[in-house]
Amino acid sequence: MIVQKDFLSKLKDFGLNSYESKLWIALLSRGVSTAGELSDISNVPRSRAYDVLESLEKKGFIVVKVGKPIKYLAVPPGEVVERVKKHVVEEAEEKNQTLSQLKDSEVLEQLNTLHTEGIKLVDPTDKSGAFRGRDKAHEHLVTMIKNAKKSVLIMTSKDGAQRKYDLLSNHIKRAVKAGVDVRVSVPQGTDKETVANFAKIAKVAQHKETVPARFCTVDAKEIFFFLTDDAKIHRSYDSAVWVEAAHFVNYFDGLFDKEWKVNFKQ
Repeated sequence: MIVQKDFLSKLKDFGLNSYESKLWIALLSRGVSTAGELSDISNVPRSRAYDVLESLEKKGFIVVKVGKPIKYLAVPPGEVVERVKKHVVEEAEEKNQTLSQLKDSEVLEQLNTLHTEGIKLVDPTDKSGAFRGRDKAHEHLVTMIKNAKKSVLIMTSKDGAQRKYDLLSNHIKRAVKAGVDVRVSVPQGTDKETVANFAKIAKVAQHKETVPARFCTVDAKEIFFFLTDDAKIHRSYDSAVWVEAAHFVNYFDGLFDKEWKVNFKQ
């Protein structure tokens, strides 16, 4: 049986490995068959066929028929999708409960202690990191704002303003509620609705479009800044750097404050 590799790769969405995909496709093409027949059709070694078919049965993809020789019956693909969906939801709920329990557990307390003690040993010059891809960059940016205690200063691009609102609005609301001074500077000409939405949750100013910087500082000690022009590069290649160095951050805070005093209107 000849099956294109790209088709087999798509079956990973069902949670199947290569052998499982091949045997399931073979069984679908036959409706009902023995392990030996399926092995021959799919080119899966007979020594592995029974184990793989047992795995497919546990996952709900096939049914084992009673009798000798043992035969296998294919479950309709539509039904399989529903079973996989149900399994994914149940697994996600189980993991969520486990993680929720860990939040207040002794294990997390011990892990935090290890991190706290370990961070004391880190040389100040090592407190930095580079990020390739906008999604990875945004993950760290969210973490910074969630951990903010005093201040958050954000300067973004026109294209990035809406992205930042969608990504950070809930975290900004929590930070402001906790007493953190949050200020956002967006370029002139930014979508009016986006500016208005930011104004509902934080202080907002509009700087000149000739200021191309995209960065965020937190508590005057760490900075996250993008190295690329988001208007000219794909999100996968957007690059950013994070540095924790108060002396360096003070310089950027000074630049931000200078622009802010000129452009902020009460």
